[in-house]
Amino acid sequence: QIKEYTGTIVLGSTTPSFDLETEINETFPTDHITKELVEETTKQFIGEIEQFPPVFSAIKKDGKRLYEFARAGEEVEIKSRKITIEAFEITRFENNEVDFRVVCSKGTYIRSLAHDFGKALQSGGHLSVLRRTKIGDFHVDNALSVDAFLEQLDAK
Repeated sequence: QIKEYTGTIVLGSTTPSFDLETEINETFPTDHITKELVEETTKQFIGEIEQFPPVFSAIKKDGKRLYEFARAGEEVEIKSRKITIEAFEITRFENNEVDFRVVCSKGTYIRSLAHDFGKALQSGGHLSVLRRTKIGDFHVDNALSVDAFLEQLDAK
């Protein structure tokens, strides 16, 4: 199923989990990064690409979840997967923060995309904000608030 996300990638630093679940472990220069370079770099990620899932993920290997190995500090070999990114659009670039919209296939890790994007920019990157805005035919614009949903239930 096709999914759509919006979020923010912070450039210039990485975390082991590729998001804010873990602390920043490395920092990198960002002086060379321009809006043009950011927009140009998105093109490398459009189409069918190979992606490595984050080590902090729930994928199972040898009956254990990857995050269990990661939290125990154990090295584990992860295989890449083929995923498809149909759209990768930059909606804002300011102070090393990149707001984006991504349309992608099932199995895509946006945390890995953030990490790989930072690396492609010869810096680092991690995900600081993520929102799923669409899955299949369901779009957040058509969603109800919890209160509105409960009102509809009460009305029946």
